[in-house]
Amino acid sequence: MAKRIAVIGAGASGLTAIKCCLDEGLQPTCFERSEDIGGLWRFQEQDIDGQASIYKSLTINTSKEMMSYSDFPIPDDYPNYMHHSKVMEYFRLYAKHFDLLRHICFKARVCHVRKHADFSNTGQWEVVTDTYGKKESAIFDAVLVCTGHHIDPYFPLDSFPGIEKFKGKIMHSREYKHPEKFRDQRLLVIGLGNSGADISVDLSHVTKQIFLSTRTGTWVVNRVSDDGYPLDVVHFTRFKTFLRNILPVALVNLWGEKKLNTRFNHENYGIKPQHRFLSRYPIAADDLPNAIISGRIVMKPNVREFTERGVIFEDGSQEENVDVVIFATGYNFSFPFIEKGVINIRNNQAPLYKFVFPPHLEKPTLAIIGLLQPLGAIMPISELQARWATRVFKGLIKLPSADEMVADIAKKFKYNEQRYMPSQHITLQVQYVDHMDELATLAGVKPNLLYLFLTDPKLALKVFFGPCSPAQFRLMGPRKWEGARAAILTQKERIVKATKTRALQSCPDTSVSPAPLFFIKMVCCFALFSVILAYL
Repeated sequence: MAKRIAVIGAGASGLTAIKCCLDEGLQPTCFERSEDIGGLWRFQEQDIDGQASIYKSLTINTSKEMMSYSDFPIPDDYPNYMHHSKVMEYFRLYAKHFDLLRHICFKARVCHVRKHADFSNTGQWEVVTDTYGKKESAIFDAVLVCTGHHIDPYFPLDSFPGIEKFKGKIMHSREYKHPEKFRDQRLLVIGLGNSGADISVDLSHVTKQIFLSTRTGTWVVNRVSDDGYPLDVVHFTRFKTFLRNILPVALVNLWGEKKLNTRFNHENYGIKPQHRFLSRYPIAADDLPNAIISGRIVMKPNVREFTERGVIFEDGSQEENVDVVIFATGYNFSFPFIEKGVINIRNNQAPLYKFVFPPHLEKPTLAIIGLLQPLGAIMPISELQARWATRVFKGLIKLPSADEMVADIAKKFKYNEQRYMPSQHITLQVQYVDHMDELATLAGVKPNLLYLFLTDPKLALKVFFGPCSPAQFRLMGPRKWEGARAAILTQKERIVKATKTRALQSCPDTSVSPAPLFFIKMVCCFALFSVILAYL
């Protein structure tokens, strides 16, 4: 009899978790508290407590080739950076193609997940749900928790003296939906993350003035990179990851900062950070410098205190007649439905082995999917986590001892604390290529570069020098996909099709001589061979 698996949440992580269960012959039942799939990416006009929330104009900052599920490419006519409505369309296509909806119970809120009486022998869990006011209990052999970490707003009002006497409106960014209701008002946005910058730009087209306050500043990247290709397609490659890992940190910092300052000088725009390029994630805010140079957004330092109608900043400057303050200060995360003691979260630190498994469980039958903050797309990482976890549930993969897992968790925490500037989710941060490879090794699906180089050199070159796209992890190992090779070799065509919507005739004098290209390819082949030797 197939093992019964409870999947909590039908968002980006929950959908692929259901599919991974089916791939392994498991029997999933997904509990989704809302009436539809999509989680964070399903726009709703109202901010609903207990559910993730986004704004109407939101466009994803990872490209379609890097955020797709590994065996289901996003349609080639979809834009490279998709509006949230397109992301939802893709999720619906995925759910329909793999027949996932029949495994989902909608309007089912999970109240409790607790160990069954004989957990030490069976590893089973009792899951209590509330569906339309009716509570039900069921026993499952394992649980995949896919609730994300964008639900509980972090609202640090105690850190802002005088906030209690401010007469204007105070809100968190999760409440923001449309700019129109703020027309002709003066707003202060606190927090220069992706949401803070994005919302500020969105509002700046209709408001009288936007003041954007930041404690530390940030490095700003553009979604459009070299030759017009998406940023992650250009930079998230195995070759560049290899270089980044062997080159001195100071040299990579110098290169990154110089490249970003070439587009606009961060110091002249008031957003130069107090940290180096590699010490904190940059933000993708293509239109922020345009809004600053046109005066729609005015950069400000941290707030010192609030007055009844205004705000005083740490540099002594003051702004009066502020109508609204939006806190774009991120989120806390918690799992209030999980039995106390299973996951001990302190200061936004969740001690999970590879961000997935609690290390002290007698049986490894509970996994957290999607609780991390990658520099890159979350969807393919969640998929790899679920592929690994489901094979652990089946007993095909054995986890290390509890002591070994605890040591690995401590090592990761220490690494992040040494590498990154302090931040709310510092312990959740991972580098995309490195972490994908780490998970793929655990799941037995990491591509073997030497084997590919000897058997399929054309594909090997794409795998090493091209974008580290999710399809690479379907080339070999369990549940490999026959279409993976073709998907990898045709990435460029799919990227260009979405932008080259008007055919042009090339000028004859713009062609490039084949001799330099041949030389470049020979150098690249030599570099690939050197790296393969280094990997051995």
